[in-house]
Amino acid sequence: MTTLSTHVLDTAKGTPAQGLRISLKRLEPNPKDLGIFTTNGDGRVSEKLLSDDDAQFGAYEIIFHAGDYLREQGTELPEYPFLDVIPIRFGISDDSHYHVPLLLSPYGFSTYRGS
Repeated sequence: MTTLSTHVLDTAKGTPAQGLRISLKRLEPNPKDLGIFTTNGDGRVSEKLLSDDDAQFGAYEIIFHAGDYLREQGTELPEYPFLDVIPIRFGISDDSHYHVPLLLSPYGFSTYRGS
């Protein structure tokens, strides 16, 4: 069974990114908005990101709404912040666990396929 998770760390503060909004979409096959989620106190999403019916092989996009989160944390950002919305496109091609973490600061981010 294919599962998906994420974990967001605010590297500027050295803490989990609590309250960061995340959108998830399947791009192909059968494009579909899969949900809007918010990270918990550990920087993770408490609910299941992919239902069994939505977990298909294909292309996905997870969107991290970083600008909104950073502003809510009191970070001063210009009108047009360097990082506002961070889309990560990835593929699911086998029945396994996919973990898409995000390390975030106002001027940089990093991701990888975690475990």
